Amino acid sequence: MWEIMGEVFYADSRRLVDEENKTFRKELITALLQEKGIAIFDTAKAVRRLQGNASDKFLEVVEKTDIPALLEEIPLCHDIVCTGQKSAETLCEDFGAAVPKMGTYSTLNITGRAMRLWRMPSSSRAYPMKLVDKARYYAAMMESIFGDL
Repeated sequence: MWEIMGEVFYADSRRLVDEENKTFRKELITALLQEKGIAIFDTAKAVRRLQGNASDKFLEVVEKTDIPALLEEIPLCHDIVCTGQKSAETLCEDFGAAVPKMGTYSTLNITGRAMRLWRMPSSSRAYPMKLVDKARYYAAMMESIFGDL
């Protein structure tokens, strides 16, 4: 995710990566998220991997996140972004919305609040799409939400 965000916001996929310590630059990530007003949370609080890989195909949601309760904490939120098929399916199933095609959104209503639910490509390195192509999807979505980046 952070390589995509680096590419989208800084035109530098390595900007948020701490190469020396083989981790990410938490302070830069936190500053970016606060500046843009981006909150991040998982669709599921608990999952079970049915096989030893990262594929959504073999992922079982054990406990879903209480999305309405989460949105109560962030009243200015109007867009939800799912980074993969499984998270999009989980939300759409719960709120009666159509699963959007990758790079697009569908509208849904969560406890009286109109929302846009975006489906983006998985940010996982295991997902077979080049980073630059993933970043194009995310940049288009971010421009729709924030205007010029």
